[in-house]
Amino acid sequence: MKAAKEFKIKVENVVAFAVLGVDVSLDKIVKSVENAEYEPEQFPGLVYRTTDPRAAALIFSSGKIVCTGAKSIESAKVAMRKVVDKIRSVGIKVPKDFPIKVENIVASSKIDAQLNLEEITFALENAEYEPEQFPGLVYRITEPRVAFLLFSSGKIICTGAHSLADIRRALNKLREKLEAIGIKVTPADG
Repeated sequence: MKAAKEFKIKVENVVAFAVLGVDVSLDKIVKSVENAEYEPEQFPGLVYRTTDPRAAALIFSSGKIVCTGAKSIESAKVAMRKVVDKIRSVGIKVPKDFPIKVENIVASSKIDAQLNLEEITFALENAEYEPEQFPGLVYRITEPRVAFLLFSSGKIICTGAHSLADIRRALNKLREKLEAIGIKVTPADG
């Protein structure tokens, strides 16, 4: 039997976080760092954007940093290290080593099929489709714990994964579920 065609996966966004374990003076950062935005009356964190790689970091006075917008796990880690270097550059003592955890990966893929979302909603458990509110069907699985957005065009968005391996496993489970209800799943090339 021939192996099933692999899904083409495009990472759209990686959200990662780090906890430095020290208090960070956001006032000190905003006074010294270009591109830093801090309006505590609107949001308790400071926003700092990196350009290479392109990402945004939310820095909190507790020492927690959330990095979003990177297009790969490695880019998220590089951006996080640059943010911590920037914090260090204004004279704030932060640990040399700190764990960076991937919180969420949003990725897209596509299958060569027009999907009848109403039929799929009735055939699959944990599927929700309310076209008046949103044009996509939401389908959740528990292992790995992700949510899919399926569109009638065959476009698939996967969110909630912590690794690319999770995304691959989840897409293969989705393929099994769709094929079990009679939908031929052929991953698109582009």
